[in-house]
Amino acid sequence: MSCIHVSEARLQAPRATQSVHREDCTQCFDGIDDLEGLNVCLSCFNGGCAGDRNHALLHSRLTQHPLVLNIRRTKKPKPERDEPPKKVSKLAIEAEMESDKYDTHTAVICYECGGNEVDRATGNLPEVIDGVMSAMTFATQTEVQAWEQEITACEHTLCLVQDTAKELEAMSLAHCSSCDLKENLWLCLQCGSLNCGRAQFGGVGGNSHGLAHFESTKHPVAVKLGSITPEGTADVYCYSCNDERTDPELGPHLKHWGINIAERQKTEKSLTEMQIEQNLKWEFSMTTEDGKELKPLFGKGLTGLKNLGNSCYLASILQCLFALPAFQKRYYDVITSKGMPDNINPAEDLETQLRKVADGLLSGRYSNSDSDVVASEYSTELPHQKGLAPAMLKALIGRGHEEFSTMRQQDAFELLLHLFKLITRSAHPAELKDPVSDFKFVLEQRLQCISCRKVRYRTDVQDNISVPVPARRTGKVTSSDGKETKDIFEPITIKECLDIFTSKEVVEFTCPNCGKGNATKRIAFKTFPEVLAVNCRRFELVNWVPTKLDVPVVVGDEPFLLDSYISKGPAPNEEILPEDAEPSAAGFAANEAAMADLEAMGFPRARCEKALYKTGNTDSESAMNWLFQHMEDPDIDEPLVIDQPKEGGAEPSAEQIEMLGAMGFTANQARKALKETGGNMERAVEWVFSHPDDLGDVDEVMAGTSPEPKEKEEPGRAETPAEFQLHSIVCHKGSSIHAGHYVAFVRKELEGEGDAWVLFNDEKVVRAVDVEEMKRFAYVYFFKRN
Repeated sequence: MSCIHVSEARLQAPRATQSVHREDCTQCFDGIDDLEGLNVCLSCFNGGCAGDRNHALLHSRLTQHPLVLNIRRTKKPKPERDEPPKKVSKLAIEAEMESDKYDTHTAVICYECGGNEVDRATGNLPEVIDGVMSAMTFATQTEVQAWEQEITACEHTLCLVQDTAKELEAMSLAHCSSCDLKENLWLCLQCGSLNCGRAQFGGVGGNSHGLAHFESTKHPVAVKLGSITPEGTADVYCYSCNDERTDPELGPHLKHWGINIAERQKTEKSLTEMQIEQNLKWEFSMTTEDGKELKPLFGKGLTGLKNLGNSCYLASILQCLFALPAFQKRYYDVITSKGMPDNINPAEDLETQLRKVADGLLSGRYSNSDSDVVASEYSTELPHQKGLAPAMLKALIGRGHEEFSTMRQQDAFELLLHLFKLITRSAHPAELKDPVSDFKFVLEQRLQCISCRKVRYRTDVQDNISVPVPARRTGKVTSSDGKETKDIFEPITIKECLDIFTSKEVVEFTCPNCGKGNATKRIAFKTFPEVLAVNCRRFELVNWVPTKLDVPVVVGDEPFLLDSYISKGPAPNEEILPEDAEPSAAGFAANEAAMADLEAMGFPRARCEKALYKTGNTDSESAMNWLFQHMEDPDIDEPLVIDQPKEGGAEPSAEQIEMLGAMGFTANQARKALKETGGNMERAVEWVFSHPDDLGDVDEVMAGTSPEPKEKEEPGRAETPAEFQLHSIVCHKGSSIHAGHYVAFVRKELEGEGDAWVLFNDEKVVRAVDVEEMKRFAYVYFFKRN
């Protein structure tokens, strides 16, 4: 049928920069493979499910966008062979296209015309439909953007000066100029010399003759021959920067040596492809003791997450969080009563995406075996799940963050802290509490001058602790091939880690009372959380590089008490120290507990102070991560300088106040926080969180009134007994937190089996084995209070 709304809607094909959600719904994980398919809004390209939930119709009513493109995808039947396949005479690798596996059906529907199908030849619909179907999906677009911002040009590629031009002979491009290797070959773009690279992941050989060439000639830029594509992309490496780079003039630079990009074919995996492949090969045990493959699990709370390319750090944290009551109640239970928030752009809304993930993981709606995940891939008798792709949530979490916006492997614990910040800063309706509040508690630091014996107490609100793991070497072990030697460490109990964390230590301190130095410091719990998140620090600094140590930490399944770590508070006969008259760094007083932790790790004081200032002066963990990322900053050892706002300076802008207001802060709080931090938005947010009882600047109309003083409520509970039990863990395999693979082990009530440990290895969900061994090397522990 014809439709007047086509011309009225003034539809246009999506631009290259627009997000087109044509794979799954922005409010749930229903998508194009479901029976009713997905309806893509032809006005704003939001994707909405067309089935029983019908989020597409809800979006249309909210936005008044009438026209959608319904996309359905069905699997093609596998061809049956009447004859044996022909003998393979030539090795050819062909990527299986989507059209080889699926039939795709499309139709234009108008909600204003009663949901009837519209003639797709009407107006400019053909152009718009083609634009939608050929556009990058949202997931692909964000992935490409992440890779593109990951690798950049450098001065050596931008200012490359090449030697006299010549056309290299085919023989000279056949193997390394210094050995017989015929793969992993790198062409020096300055002089045309061809040399082998370093040995790479997956058994790719290399004798490092490319590096030797750089060391002897100082020619910095080389390109990997096997990675060159006709589209003009290739692996470019700068030995001076010791990093991957891009070369905007790669075509002309290669032509200088007689190599025509248009005639080249990619024959080897890129460095990025090999890195991802290596990370995915870090396998956790998927077999029983007798070698049988573990049986996949399905059902509510047993849904896997697809790896989006180095995203296992995110998947493992999400599985642990959404197995906890606070996250289930906040984001899943609320769907039954309230559904999804009304939002014209749900893909950009953190609340919507967290509810979407909760529904996906907990409902059991998507926990089904997938015939595409066949035995040949995981060598199991039964197929695993397809897994859900949390691409929209990943994009939101990473937006504006220099690490989480990339496709690199990240630190799972750092991701947890970042996610906590985002959730706490988001708006929470009055009847729905912030789920991070279950993690919050109060640590009390007691500082006592060794000379005059006066004491000072300070409290800090925390949502995690990072405990040191002592490394006591007991010997060495050599690998079976004799190539690698590793240290063996004495097992450490989690109790010993907590004992060290709360033990008394001597720190540098200039007493404001007697003027003498040094004090004893002890940290204790003033309150306990409902869920205690613990990161075990198994790292040593080797030449300022964090090196992971395989120190086993013994943690039992049985409940245990934390009563001995409760603070006793000031004693009646103790004399309290006065506060420092002059805080350091022009008004910035560094968190003393965090400062002591960082200095104990070997960091210079100037670096510690700068790191604490840059990360909100909250805890040593965030500051340590900042330090690792800024080791190469030229001013890293210079004293901290803070630009102070001028007296009577400009008032905070209305836009800044509005932005902070969107995070749930009052205008008065926002105004004062911005004044206190010189208009710095990031520090203003930290200021509000560190001054929860400060009501901010009082509006002029309220100047004559005094608000009732609000009694301070501290998070957590101080009651004893404080009994905790291990609930879930995030484990890591690999030599560095930025490589390798993360998985989650979660305690679940399995139907007919009772309490059991479940392994979430991306999309694979199985009953876990060897849990005791994995607990000894976990990276993050979640203890639930009984």
